[in-house]
Amino acid sequence: MKSKTASALIGSLLLALAMTPFAALGQSPPTPGPEHETLKKLEGTWNAKVKMGDSESAGTATYKMECGGLWLVSEFRGEFFDQKFQGRGVDGYDPEKKKYVSVWVDSMSTRPLLLEGTYNKEKKTMTMMGEAPGPDGKLAKHKMVTHMPDDDHQTFTMYIVGADGQENKVMTIEYTRKK
Repeated sequence: MKSKTASALIGSLLLALAMTPFAALGQSPPTPGPEHETLKKLEGTWNAKVKMGDSESAGTATYKMECGGLWLVSEFRGEFFDQKFQGRGVDGYDPEKKKYVSVWVDSMSTRPLLLEGTYNKEKKTMTMMGEAPGPDGKLAKHKMVTHMPDDDHQTFTMYIVGADGQENKVMTIEYTRKK
């Protein structure tokens, strides 16, 4: 019985400590804004057709809004060059930067990819930039462009941007929502 009481007390204290910064500043915790609705449209399971050069493979992606609707958590599973692949992402919106932000980790890298960018409503396109190891293992600028023409399709294209500003396409993934 004492352990249940102690657990409840510790839980209450942790909650009070977590809320203290908001209360001290006269603020309430953050809530999702209209930018989060763009991310929420991706919730669900998607079939993926991956094209890298002459190689094609299949995969599956799942998306779910978490943490009170502030973060879109994704998981991708598939194969690249006959090797199993798993990746996870966390995407949100930073109102101070007025930019979308993303963290991506996967089974082919030991370094997280940190991205930020914008969404163009008219073009229905999200463009994100970040740095990660390139094919040679050295840090390289990456550009990710996701076009979402409707609620059931999206095309993701990844580029590596050279020192000269030249964009070299690395891969394209065509997503179709699983019904």
